[in-house]
Amino acid sequence: MQQADPTPRSKGLSAVGIALLVVLAAAGVWAVLKHWTGLPSGATAAGYDWDFGVLWKYRSLLVSGLVYTLVFTVICVALGLLVGLVTGLGRLASNPVVTVPLRAYIEVFRCTPVLVQLVWFYYALPVLTGIEMSAVVAATLCLALYGGAFYSEIVRGGIIAVDHGQTEAAKALGMTRWQLMRRVILPQAFKKMVPPLMNQSIMQLKNTSLLSVLAVPDLLYQGQVIAHDTYRPLEVYTFTAIAYFAVLFPITLWAKRMEHGGAPREV
Repeated sequence: MQQADPTPRSKGLSAVGIALLVVLAAAGVWAVLKHWTGLPSGATAAGYDWDFGVLWKYRSLLVSGLVYTLVFTVICVALGLLVGLVTGLGRLASNPVVTVPLRAYIEVFRCTPVLVQLVWFYYALPVLTGIEMSAVVAATLCLALYGGAFYSEIVRGGIIAVDHGQTEAAKALGMTRWQLMRRVILPQAFKKMVPPLMNQSIMQLKNTSLLSVLAVPDLLYQGQVIAHDTYRPLEVYTFTAIAYFAVLFPITLWAKRMEHGGAPREV
């Protein structure tokens, strides 16, 4: 009888172990520096006195910023997946009238920085179209199209990866093109698309940190407001980084479970 491979379990443990090692290493460096410099608790060589307690009275701002970030991410991911699905299927067409504009859209968004795109959508697009839009609308439109460009290539690659024999067998059974796509190709392609789709969705969440340049009240923007009010930027941005990590790390573990078919031992 074939024995189970212990490697997937070790991979799952290493993910949690790495996080613990990072925390322990940071604590160790802090303890060594404090011992060598002889500084009192909470102080640094520059005389900075850490005080995370000042953030407590701003907890409502931090929570609202985090909730805004998560809701905004869900909306942008959903819209991006819709754009990516339509664009990815369109890229499989044989008519260059359809494929050339779609490829141009994809390459423009993939080959330019998302921060530049955000600024352009907010400041330049209203000038070109004559349509005024708020920062939230401009950011939503930009990130949805940005994510859609990447989702499109993921969808297209997943469909192409399906064995061509599956298509031939479905056609031999008399399936229409829609039935072929819905019953045969997409279910098999989706399994291949799960890992890159999850990774790109995680990137979308991290990209929301750029919304602060448009004064969209996400977590980072609220953190900037608090830092200016308290003159405690180190505590604020440290807390912000921890908040992003606390959200993204479980999602990353869940994405790895999805990649391996949802089996807990293959995390």
